[in-house]
Amino acid sequence: MTDPGAGVPSAFRQAVAALGAARPRTEVAVSPLPPPRRLAPFVHALGATVAVDGEELADGRFVLLHDPAGDESWRGDFRVVTLARADLEPELAGDPLLPEVAWSWLTESLHGRGLDHWEPNGTVTRAGSSFFGGLADRPARAELELRASWTPAGPEDTGGHLLAWCDLLAQCAGLPPETQGPAVTALPRRRGPRPV
Repeated sequence: MTDPGAGVPSAFRQAVAALGAARPRTEVAVSPLPPPRRLAPFVHALGATVAVDGEELADGRFVLLHDPAGDESWRGDFRVVTLARADLEPELAGDPLLPEVAWSWLTESLHGRGLDHWEPNGTVTRAGSSFFGGLADRPARAELELRASWTPAGPEDTGGHLLAWCDLLAQCAGLPPETQGPAVTALPRRRGPRPV
């Protein structure tokens, strides 16, 4: 019988084990996803949803990339690539400071867990939808989407990076932080379930 881990670098196995050992807050459910192909020689992907009382408030993806040869743009041989999405109150989506505030949630989540990282990159997107015709009875909706990537210090820290991202996802969902720290303003929770 062939060892399924044969040919997989020990550093990557260690990083994936650290992800598996991470325990996010109870409102965040993490599950494996099929890894995207061609991003790196070794990839591990997770999806997460934030739900309270059966209502999904936010979701996203956390992807760990590993190239044993290193990548100059990463400044390392690991890279975290993430997506976080949450519905917003339409009035909040118009706040000109929302992108900067949402990005600060990510950086504060990483710093709050004492995680070394470098080369952070990302985008914060606000999208609004109004409905017409046969859909006119639906309320206007707005969505926040934060895409980010960064290089973790090492494979042993990946569990902490996953927890920091889960902290960000919870904050996007409007949940208060679990730990004491700098004052943080949470987004108001959205009104109802995401339209199908």
